[in-house]
Amino acid sequence: MTADYKKEFKDLIATVIVENASDLHLSEDREPIIRVSSFLIPLVKHPLLSRQDIKAILDELLDSAKKEIFLEKKEVDFAYTDTVGTRFRGNAYFHLGKISIALRLVRKQIKTFEELGLPPILETFTNKQQGFFLVVGPTGQGKSTTLATMIENINQHRMEHIITIEDPIEFIFESKKSIIDQREILQDTPDFHTALHGMFRQDVDVMMIGEMRTPDDMSAAVTAAETGHLVFSTLHTNNAAQTVERIIDSFDNVQQQQQIRYQLSGTLLGIFSQRLIPRVSGGLIPACELLINNSAVANLIRENRTHEINSVIETSADGGMIDLNRYLADLVRAGEITIENAYLHSLNSKGLEKML
Repeated sequence: MTADYKKEFKDLIATVIVENASDLHLSEDREPIIRVSSFLIPLVKHPLLSRQDIKAILDELLDSAKKEIFLEKKEVDFAYTDTVGTRFRGNAYFHLGKISIALRLVRKQIKTFEELGLPPILETFTNKQQGFFLVVGPTGQGKSTTLATMIENINQHRMEHIITIEDPIEFIFESKKSIIDQREILQDTPDFHTALHGMFRQDVDVMMIGEMRTPDDMSAAVTAAETGHLVFSTLHTNNAAQTVERIIDSFDNVQQQQQIRYQLSGTLLGIFSQRLIPRVSGGLIPACELLINNSAVANLIRENRTHEINSVIETSADGGMIDLNRYLADLVRAGEITIENAYLHSLNSKGLEKML
């Protein structure tokens, strides 16, 4: 990568910072595009990027191992930190024979629950000694940020051994009261499966699994929670009920599904679903759903009646559960979001209509 390319890429990173953007999109025959508060903004004053430009930027972003994966699989996940410590999570991929790069800015400072606008009840789950807690939602809705805040809360207040398994590592933690070991797939361990099973021999108290990708990953995570560990992870699902169904349905036969239902009913602490919504005053604000596993929920999971979970959430506000529609309605009444955006992000528009 020539000095000009390096300066050009450095200028693009500076634009991301100055404009308070969350993402940077680079592709052949297109000007760079940034995402600010969920809106894509083309940098029209910037010349179109050539294949030579993109290849030079890739040389800066990828080490030799990642380049090999990219050429073989036509896409690759990676993390990148520039010379001043600005960090990105990235993915490079082909489309119509052209190369594209998507970069998401990872903020250095791990914010508190209050700073992120998250419900205070989330902190109670970081005080648990064992169990399984999931943060779910569509891609790009702040799951990793919420998980990082939960892990940092433990780091600041408890003496624990925390191990994270990530692909790639996003937030860099500094050990405080806790010991934190962060393991990146390919760099520190061959895959999630190997790392998960290795944890049982590493005297770990708290596990953070960046993403559960296979039934084996899910089974190992639930077993870890069952054997006295506190386990945090994510799934790309829309709500709590769908999350439970996804975990159970990932197993092939009825016997395996029955076993995971019993394990999950006993180990699950809660499922937190979130999405980021444009705020009337600017920026984004989270809208949330929270399922807390109580005896009623555990029975529904064991008896394969997950379709009733939504009803339990709707009627259990006194127990700390959070219904997404009620949360959206409260945000509308507070003047934080528009009615249109509330309906856009609701999973049950008829139910929302009754609350507005």
